Amino acid sequence: MYKIVEKENLNPTVTKMVVAAPAVAKKALAGQFIILRVHENGERIPLTIADYDRVKGTITIIFQIVGKTTMLLNELNEGDSILDFVGPLGKPSHVDGLKKVCVIGGGVGCAIAYPTAKALHENGADVTVITGFRNKDLVILEDEFKQVSNHAYLVSDDGSTGTKGLVTNVLQDLINQGETFDEVIAIGPLIMMKFVCELTKKYNIKTIVSMNPIMIDGTGMCGGCRLSVGGKTKFACVDGPDFDGHEVDFDEAMSRGATYREFEAREREEACNLLRKGVA
Repeated sequence: MYKIVEKENLNPTVTKMVVAAPAVAKKALAGQFIILRVHENGERIPLTIADYDRVKGTITIIFQIVGKTTMLLNELNEGDSILDFVGPLGKPSHVDGLKKVCVIGGGVGCAIAYPTAKALHENGADVTVITGFRNKDLVILEDEFKQVSNHAYLVSDDGSTGTKGLVTNVLQDLINQGETFDEVIAIGPLIMMKFVCELTKKYNIKTIVSMNPIMIDGTGMCGGCRLSVGGKTKFACVDGPDFDGHEVDFDEAMSRGATYREFEAREREEACNLLRKGVA
């Protein structure tokens, strides 16, 4: 059992938890993830390691409440425990040797972008961060990003916070101003990452994306997280989650991601009914 030592609501749909997991914290690196199970009859879900503290032996996870398992996870509070918490899994993000990097996060994907930006900053890189949200009520980690970057830009779809527009607008402006980057790292909705990659490809800027498809076992056995990268099949759990964005087939990934949407909606409704009855 893994005790929840802190819980914080970052916005109405996103929650941060700090979990006591010394063995995971001992080896965790930016870009890796864990797989958890809330209770004995629960499903396994992957969540990126948003932060870690080796001294305290804790792992920070940030999740959006979108389905049955995240709803059940969000019902837990400080002092409660999670049944299974396995990791670290996946390959860590490459941060060595990079001197000037642009890290782009969209929505809850900022929870994944943050540890990478932090690792780059601690490694001495000049870090530019661009974060995008639909509106001001959904903003997360704004202060944290400012602390691990040399330049931070915030945009929103409706202009209620930061600059009105898209993350690609800011990136294009920076390129037009003569800014150059060793690498762009984009993490967020698939459609956002696709358009970031289309932009950077025109300027031959290496771009890394973090892929988070459906995943079950996290060891490459089930094949549920398969992707097409450079015309070859890759598994996000063991080959990634970071990939060359210019080689990822985003259209296929978006199509596969929608396969179980109807089933997920039914499970969420069932979970809502159980929670209302107090039996979940």
